[in-house]
Amino acid sequence: MQNWVDVVSKYNYPDHSKSWWQVVNSVIPYLALWVAMYHSLKISYLLTLALALLAAGFLVRIFIIFHDCGHGSFFKDDKLNRLVGIPLGLLVFTPYHRWHRDHLIHHQTVGNLDKRGFGDVETLTVDEYLNLSKWGKLKYRIYRHPLFIFGLAPILLFLIQHRIPKSYMNFKQHVYLQLSNIAIIGIIVLLMWLIGWREFILIQLPVIYFASIAGVWLFYVQHQFERVIWKRSKDWNYQEVALNGSSFLKLPKVLQWFSGNIGYHHIHHLSPRIPNYKLQKCHEENELFSNIKPLSLKEILRAFNLRLWDEQNSKLISFDELKNSETKTS
Repeated sequence: MQNWVDVVSKYNYPDHSKSWWQVVNSVIPYLALWVAMYHSLKISYLLTLALALLAAGFLVRIFIIFHDCGHGSFFKDDKLNRLVGIPLGLLVFTPYHRWHRDHLIHHQTVGNLDKRGFGDVETLTVDEYLNLSKWGKLKYRIYRHPLFIFGLAPILLFLIQHRIPKSYMNFKQHVYLQLSNIAIIGIIVLLMWLIGWREFILIQLPVIYFASIAGVWLFYVQHQFERVIWKRSKDWNYQEVALNGSSFLKLPKVLQWFSGNIGYHHIHHLSPRIPNYKLQKCHEENELFSNIKPLSLKEILRAFNLRLWDEQNSKLISFDELKNSETKTS
């Protein structure tokens, strides 16, 4: 069996020409589409919305670059990662320092039942859910309903939640967050002044909405699927959870391009230092990953009904499965 550290070390470095080309082929088309959407308002808003879908794809790709910068995988120099990542964070409405601090913890704790709460979709165990009050159960059911997770939560996350300080933040982190908020507000005010507040909303809102839905969906299926493994701290193993606690999502080529290969999420969690354009190469060139199977369409659709972690059977289950198991034992 190959040693995973030796395997990933061959891919743990960026190619600056590829990195800069990704910045160019992602940011420039996005800005061009933004301008095209402004002019399309004079023709048809249906055309504007069609362009918004395409622009959202580029915005997802920009987020992946922003994400790689925070991992220090996009450029060799940390300062350059920040110089590129911080302004890209403004485009994707995400504060660079705060988000990456939480995301780093996510990587260190993913699949650990004792350390949930950082970058996760909140998931209760069966026992935790059963011990809730009726009101608590209702709130959890609403939170885990697809209409909330994929309909309302994405826009709330990017427009509101990312703006709010967290209790762990020190003075410096507060300053970084508020500077990010001020910069985003400044850009919004400037654009509203240049093109009009109505035009800005008609352009930017559908773009960020479509992109945020796509981003939340990607993150959801990366860690919420039937074959996923979660462990208590005493049994938690980095390699095992990276490879089996993160999904392999084999998307059509065009969607793989827009999502920056993040469907190879098992590789990314094994080594966040691998830039996005080397994830597929790492997966395909090494026997270590030959047994990692991509999610089927059936598994993707099934994932939307999984709500609770059943510790007894070590799997995610739906509310219906919980109800059926209670019926059998009663």
